[in-house]
Amino acid sequence: MRNTKGCNSIDIEKKIKRGNALRHASAWRGSRGFVTLLLVVLSVGCITTWMYVASQDSDITETLVGQGEVVSPHPRIYAVLCSTDYENYKRYPGCTPQKCGRAITDSVVTREEAQVLRRLADRGLALAGSEGGVSILDLHSGALSMGTQFVNIYRYFGDQIKDVFTQKDFELYREVRGRIQAAIAETFGLDSSLMYLTKPTFFSRINSTEAKTQHDEYWHPHIDKVTYGSFDYTSLLYLSDYGSDFSGGRFVFIDQNGNRTVEPRAGRVSFFSSGSENLHRVEKVTWGTRYAITVSFTCDPEYAISDPSLP
Repeated sequence: MRNTKGCNSIDIEKKIKRGNALRHASAWRGSRGFVTLLLVVLSVGCITTWMYVASQDSDITETLVGQGEVVSPHPRIYAVLCSTDYENYKRYPGCTPQKCGRAITDSVVTREEAQVLRRLADRGLALAGSEGGVSILDLHSGALSMGTQFVNIYRYFGDQIKDVFTQKDFELYREVRGRIQAAIAETFGLDSSLMYLTKPTFFSRINSTEAKTQHDEYWHPHIDKVTYGSFDYTSLLYLSDYGSDFSGGRFVFIDQNGNRTVEPRAGRVSFFSSGSENLHRVEKVTWGTRYAITVSFTCDPEYAISDPSLP
């Protein structure tokens, strides 16, 4: 009996050891499977992230001017062949584009002046603002985004508007417009007196809020001369910095052989002929807030608008 019990004890111990070994092996296999699955998930995540980043940047062939560069005293000019768009409109010698292109300069408006204009925009936009990602302030027509509509600030707020803006604000705005006009005329060999400010000319504030109306969908490729037949030259004055004030929001020229970007910098002016030779879009803003002024010019005096003034 003692021998039988001894044999049974030995058998039981062997079974216990075998069971423990099997459990340990099973646990290892389970954990190994989990580790393998985790590695696969991480790998897929990394690949997906890389593909997303690559897809975001894959259409960027060249950065014409980076945010950290300072283009001064002369503009950086890129010539392109003029499209046939201008043949569909009356030609104005000394103004209608004969040579086309795009240019960038940091010497027309100072960063300090850009900050003053940004504060002007903030005060005006604080009166209302869009529910979507884009808010517009047009000092010429008085148009201001309010929810999903527009109101006229001069009629809606009346004399109270003098508590928001000052004569000095408008004087700086007019002076900056004049400098931009002169820079465009010099670059393209135009008679500045034959260029006219045209509508729409406006402040824009863009953030990552979801679009509520078509006006909020700023990122679609477009041609200014097609969208606004009066446009002959388009300029943008940036009032905030790419990379520190916002991400995304770069200006992209869409060319047949690749796309080329301008990275916004406060005080930077980018301008170009408005035809289909300069098809373009703006990247979606992913965080922060992008401020700019679009200043537009026509050669047709019938579409001229005046500089804004306080009522």
